[in-house]
Amino acid sequence: MGRNTSPILRAILVLLAALLVITPLAAPVVSRAAPRDEVTLYFFWGEGCPHCAAAKPVLAELDTRYPQLEVRSFEVWNSAENQRLFAGMAAKFGIEPTGVPTFFLGQKYWVGYLESMTPHQLEDAILQCLASGCQDAGAGVLTPADEAPSGISPTPEAPGPGQDVVDLPIFGEIDAGSQSLALSTLLIAIVDGFNPCSLWVLSVLLALTLRTGSRRAIAVIGLTFIFVTALVYALFIAGLFSIFSVVSSAPWIRVVVALIAAGFAAINIKDFFWFKQGVSLTIPEASKPGIYQRMRGVLALADSMPALVAATAVLAAGVSFVELACTAGFPVLWTNIVAARDVTPAVFALLLGLYMLVYQLDELVIFGVAVVTMRATKLQEKQGRLLKLVGGMLMLSLAIVMLVDPSLMNNVATSLLVFAAAGAATLLVLLIQRIVLSRLAVGVGTTDHTSDRAKR
Repeated sequence: MGRNTSPILRAILVLLAALLVITPLAAPVVSRAAPRDEVTLYFFWGEGCPHCAAAKPVLAELDTRYPQLEVRSFEVWNSAENQRLFAGMAAKFGIEPTGVPTFFLGQKYWVGYLESMTPHQLEDAILQCLASGCQDAGAGVLTPADEAPSGISPTPEAPGPGQDVVDLPIFGEIDAGSQSLALSTLLIAIVDGFNPCSLWVLSVLLALTLRTGSRRAIAVIGLTFIFVTALVYALFIAGLFSIFSVVSSAPWIRVVVALIAAGFAAINIKDFFWFKQGVSLTIPEASKPGIYQRMRGVLALADSMPALVAATAVLAAGVSFVELACTAGFPVLWTNIVAARDVTPAVFALLLGLYMLVYQLDELVIFGVAVVTMRATKLQEKQGRLLKLVGGMLMLSLAIVMLVDPSLMNNVATSLLVFAAAGAATLLVLLIQRIVLSRLAVGVGTTDHTSDRAKR
């Protein structure tokens, strides 16, 4: 079991590193171009999208520089009709309409916007079309009635997903991209927080610390441990966001992330039925003796406050890396969802703060109870299996949504339905298990009763 965890984590990290260096460029559509006097560039964008906003001045400059160029823009986050047109254009080019900004010109398309690359690619394609002609990318999809006015300054509409104000604990009101994004952050963090690996480590550490009989030592060790593990986890999530901010615009990235999440989900659901059998996302048994030894080493320094804090911080950092494979699935999903919405780094930082606050709530409660009562409750296997099932079902639901229609997470109502479906699936599994076990118990009882009668 334990030996399988480390290779899995290494494979995931290698895959994520590969994603960082593979950025989608433009892809051709198989069709022949016909020379045209004018060149039309189609620009699909979202109100409040920072990358879309960065692209607009560049498009305006290109529109001015090349009189034969016509830029037609469509805001898709607030217009069902423009969403339909976007889907039609994407289908023509054989891609999924997963992100904005998206550009279509002749036989090429671009998803996402990089200031160091996209403007040059667009201008090169425009010059090529002006020189040899290009087929209208919207031919067969857009009618004259569908086309937006030329230029890139459409009539202002209602605030889009990037302009919703969300009231976050501690941080107050912020622009979080949308209420659905804040809701997804909140619910995913709640489930991720009930991580059997981290709860087991904290409960064992508190149990050992209670033997000192010192609330001061318990408070220092507990708070330092929780803070450092949260810091390591937050840095890991921030690193994932940096990667997905670069590559999440590629349609195939969504598929890869969904498949990774589905793999994590399958292993967690398996652990509910066959705990620690085969591949398991738990702390390796081989690592536990070392963890116990380091914990005792921390307690030996209880008389020196600086040494106690330093030793606890080192312990927490080491344990964080060991248990990372237990919970990496949710950060991969969440950061991909956030990156796909093109939030600014400042908004991401605030959302990450919300995530970490909610993620640590259960551990803070366990720690507080231990300090007050001088007792620690150890996570039982039955509880750990249930947490694995709940987390696995939610992860699987999110993975399916990413494969089928990621836009479902852009709305509060549909986001709630996704989480409710995961909860209902969990309850259904528990109900079926109870029915099966009850029937098996009845069958065993009947067999024993028949056997007793035969003996008489």
